[in-house]
Amino acid sequence: MSKEINEKKEVLTGGELIVKCLQAEGVRYIFGLVGGELLTIYDAIYRWGREEGIDTIMFRHEQGAAHAADSWSRVSNIPGVCMGTVGPGATHMVPAVAAANSDNIPLIVIAPSKLEALDDKFAFQSGLDQISLFRPITKYQIKVRNIDKIPDAIRKAYRQALGGRPGPVFIEITKDALYAETDKKFEFYKPEFYRFTGKNEADPILIKQAVDLLLNAKKPLLIAGGGVINANAWSEFQELSEYLKIPAFTTMMGIGAISSDKKTFLGITLNAPPVFSAIQETDFVMAFGSKFSYTVGYGSAPIWRDEIVTIQVDIDPAMIGVNRKIDLPIVGDCKAVLKQILEEVKKRTSKKEETEWLQNLVKIRKNNIESINKRALKIKTPMRPETFLKNVLENLDKDAIIILDGGDIVFHTLSQIDFYNPRFPKTTMFSVGMGHLGTSIPYAIGAKLAHPDKQVVMIVGDGSFLFNVQELETAVRLNTPFLCFIANNSAWGMIKGVQKITFDKRFIDTDLDPKTNYADIAKGFGCYGERITDPNEISPAIKRAIDSNVPAVLDILIDFKIPEVRKLLMQLGIQL
Repeated sequence: MSKEINEKKEVLTGGELIVKCLQAEGVRYIFGLVGGELLTIYDAIYRWGREEGIDTIMFRHEQGAAHAADSWSRVSNIPGVCMGTVGPGATHMVPAVAAANSDNIPLIVIAPSKLEALDDKFAFQSGLDQISLFRPITKYQIKVRNIDKIPDAIRKAYRQALGGRPGPVFIEITKDALYAETDKKFEFYKPEFYRFTGKNEADPILIKQAVDLLLNAKKPLLIAGGGVINANAWSEFQELSEYLKIPAFTTMMGIGAISSDKKTFLGITLNAPPVFSAIQETDFVMAFGSKFSYTVGYGSAPIWRDEIVTIQVDIDPAMIGVNRKIDLPIVGDCKAVLKQILEEVKKRTSKKEETEWLQNLVKIRKNNIESINKRALKIKTPMRPETFLKNVLENLDKDAIIILDGGDIVFHTLSQIDFYNPRFPKTTMFSVGMGHLGTSIPYAIGAKLAHPDKQVVMIVGDGSFLFNVQELETAVRLNTPFLCFIANNSAWGMIKGVQKITFDKRFIDTDLDPKTNYADIAKGFGCYGERITDPNEISPAIKRAIDSNVPAVLDILIDFKIPEVRKLLMQLGIQL
């Protein structure tokens, strides 16, 4: 058995032991904010951790730190680690952990508790049941009271975070354990020696039944969700779609599972008209790693018909049949199951030719792209969202990591994001489940630390931008340059749209002051900043921003306009 015996120091504190355990998991960064109970961890990193490849990343608020850990996990496929001190530090992480949990993002969330001798004594920052606080928003919770239990607790946290459907795990460690010392010799195993790292295959009988249904379908349709991305199964999904010439679309979490330059690609969720048309006409759907959530109209009427034969593939049995009756449920890892299906398909049939079904959907997609681009070329002041997005998206690197943060601007962006450059897996981020605002700056920092060689871009609403604006200081201090495009319509646009359509334009608490200059705010933190009103100025401004070599904020004034998909959903009475 391969193992590393601790010989660094005869006696270890609890903090040092935590750092050793995280090193064994390949942790590069711990995102957080320092606190008294955590100082043995920070001291270990100061004394020898950095030399051995692990460091802390200080944020200005624990929420930002947890968002950055979430982002790190999304783009690197390695669980992010975040810490906040006892009481307020832990509570500050709650919003970000809840957002990660909603999107099934594996995180290791660490917070201390006070000395046990201070229980029920009204000590400073004490009295909060942190385990109960995190129970609804994490997959698993662990309390550690004894220093010798730390290695087992860390291993258990990783098993839980990565096993089955992933998610955050909360570890509370008493100050007693963190400050205690031990001379016990601990073994730091490689992950494959204490947790399952393989891929769960499905029952071969179910695979054959699935292929029977797939090959007999007249108008089949494929869906790729976050489970395809988590399983690194995009190559297999794309191959299945192209081999059988089956039209396919992705959920928001599944963006990049099939390249937008492939002819079988329809778009992203209901934001794409060909997706909506395909759902209306299909007789067979096979969903891989996808919940039937709001992003696909819940898999129910009025968008979906009951008689559509449906196969759902998911790693988690608890996700099967949620919101929609499933004709054939398959539990297994998406990569393993897709390989099984491809093998069975190739045994039975050769590559298929394009069908009239696919050609009609391709035509709808082409017409939609032409229509939106035509509207985008109409110059008006303030500029249309389509104009803003065309001028931004056309000027980005092909492999740029794009972060979406907001309400209506997210829907607008998802309608155009695949028009100009293909989207790669793990390069598009949005808080899908919670729709959490304020993720953009921390997400960008986490993504840039994980991929310093890639261009990192934010498309953010003016309301969302200020939620975690203090982390601009973090970005400047860490030298993590990014491009932030603020779609500034001086409104809480998503709610204002509902007030416009449903409440007869009785606008209340949805207008923001247009005099607020977000570019000037950014300059105050040491960023590059520029306000733009003319779409022709976006491209040269991007060049100036890149040349600045610092985080850049471009405050771009746009018109208030309700996204077409939002209008459609409201007309159909579908609640988000």
